[in-house]
Amino acid sequence: MHFMNQQTDKAILVVSFGTSYEASRKATIEKIEQDIADAFPDYRIYHAWTSKFIISVLKKRDGISIPTVCEAIEQMIHDGIRTLIVQPTHILDGIENNVMKEAVLSHKDSFDQIAFGAPLLATSDDETRAIAAVTSEFKNLKETDALVLMGHGTTHQINTAYSELDRHFKSLGHSNVFIGTVEADPTIHDLVKEVTEFHPTAIYLTPFMIVAGDHAHHDMAGDSPDSWVGQFHAAGFEVCPVIKGLGEYTGIRAIFIVHIKKAISMLH
Repeated sequence: MHFMNQQTDKAILVVSFGTSYEASRKATIEKIEQDIADAFPDYRIYHAWTSKFIISVLKKRDGISIPTVCEAIEQMIHDGIRTLIVQPTHILDGIENNVMKEAVLSHKDSFDQIAFGAPLLATSDDETRAIAAVTSEFKNLKETDALVLMGHGTTHQINTAYSELDRHFKSLGHSNVFIGTVEADPTIHDLVKEVTEFHPTAIYLTPFMIVAGDHAHHDMAGDSPDSWVGQFHAAGFEVCPVIKGLGEYTGIRAIFIVHIKKAISMLH
């Protein structure tokens, strides 16, 4: 997929983890790529996914070929790209992002210059923007309703960003917003305890992930008693899951545009 400005030797590579959920892909990853293409008409836009497993699912199931980072880079070299901006749609600068950067930099001799845009949450300003995007999406919630956000979580030390974001929501007056993770801390058990102390009239659950994929459909909203919906039900709450990835929020997509502008400004 290249939104083509054929004449230029400058490109933006948009790197995502990927998703096997077609509706979510179209509503999130492809929307982000389109917004970037619209914002930077002087650049050729390429994309790549980092999940080889999901790439193979799409190929087998749908006949859709999505390149890996290395394949996208080979294509750009072939197309004569000399200046490269790499923008991940990852949320944090964790393991995935570092592996991706290493993969790109292993080809650095093939380009005149390479700059990386930051993932979604790199600064306190990013957090403030993300908080505004999420809270405006849920502006009709009553103050007594709890909004619970499901982050992915990581073994990387950057995982503390989730607790920090939770505090940041609260410091901006959103005392009814709670963040947990599927694979790290805070856990669903921490959340059930914290939300119970808040005494909400109802709970709205939504993913704090770019796409609404397996985690949103199964870990969050699944029928199993272990799912987040199941655990809040068991604690006696009325739960409303909202299966919507962050990539669907205009205000979230805008943060990536800001990060690309910043990366471009670092080029000499």
